[in-house]
Amino acid sequence: MNEETSGLVSLPIRMLHDRVLVDPDADAGERHSTGGILIPATVQMGHRLAWARVAAVGSSVRTVKLGDRVLYDPQERSEVELQAKTYVLLRERDLHAIAAERISEAETGLYL
Repeated sequence: MNEETSGLVSLPIRMLHDRVLVDPDADAGERHSTGGILIPATVQMGHRLAWARVAAVGSSVRTVKLGDRVLYDPQERSEVELQAKTYVLLRERDLHAIAAERISEAETGLYL
């Protein structure tokens, strides 16, 4: 998979150990209610996790790979700016989930 097909950008950084660098989703700020009402990012709501795309991984990371969509806690993060873009630095153990890939038409996901 090359950069053109994956949409990933080569970063001037090499991650160490179990560190994961993620690119937070742009829509993490404002949200819409089910009725279509815009909820600004400044509104305090209950504890909410956020989605991001993996941009770089350390050599000891075993579960995620570049381009995966992951779920993390935005309150437990460190931000870093690279090439005028803000990324979030996490440990692999701070990731809560990896988005499942789409199931092909032939697979039902059931074992009979």
